[in-house]
Amino acid sequence: MPTSEATHIDARGMKCPWPALRVARAMRSANAVTIEADDPIAPAEMEALARQQGWTFTARGTHVFAICRRPLERFSI
Repeated sequence: MPTSEATHIDARGMKCPWPALRVARAMRSANAVTIEADDPIAPAEMEALARQQGWTFTARGTHVFAICRRPLERFSI
């Protein structure tokens, strides 16, 4: 079961695809991840990963990003 605390990843200096791979691995056991990544390609790769998995992706600064699971939507019958 994923933890409710955000996991922080420092991926500064890592070239893609490593930041996105670190996010994917961390999200196995977390509901949210914050990551510092300075590779110019990293935001696009992490956003694509988040979209593919149904997660939200938010840029929080120049090199700081947040990825989290979307809350389950409630459907009325």
